[in-house]
Amino acid sequence: MNSILRWMPWKRCVYVSMFVLGALIVLNFYGLYTNKFYFLKPDNYIFPLLTVAHFTFLYVLWFKITQDEVTDPQMRNLEYALYIIFLLYVFKFIESIYILMSYTMYENHIIPKTFLPIGALILFLHFLLLGFTLLAFHYRKILIGDYRFDDINRQIDSWE
Repeated sequence: MNSILRWMPWKRCVYVSMFVLGALIVLNFYGLYTNKFYFLKPDNYIFPLLTVAHFTFLYVLWFKITQDEVTDPQMRNLEYALYIIFLLYVFKFIESIYILMSYTMYENHIIPKTFLPIGALILFLHFLLLGFTLLAFHYRKILIGDYRFDDINRQIDSWE
């Protein structure tokens, strides 16, 4: 784990996470079987809307680390929401594997030549997203600290 942390410092983790999220948002509108982009399909907008929470978490992570601040309840709630969104990321990763495995089922149909390369790219980006999300959680725990709100409440002087 230390080699991963040395190879991928927290700033690089945030930058790569933002790049991967941006690429996956664009590729979310891409249809692998048809080699076209579908912008009028309402289902394609669910993933980009949920990534807003991930972008917000990355911003809060950056801000808390650079300003040397401690955790707060809003960050905790945001991270808990990101845990649920992480399950969507796992689903999208499994869905990408399923789509790539369906290549042999549709061999008799006309499948674009970009199916396997773009599909492998999407699968790889989903894998990176899973890894960098877990790494961001780890950096939050190491650099910002645990969520210990009992200690914070004891340090507040209600008479001031």
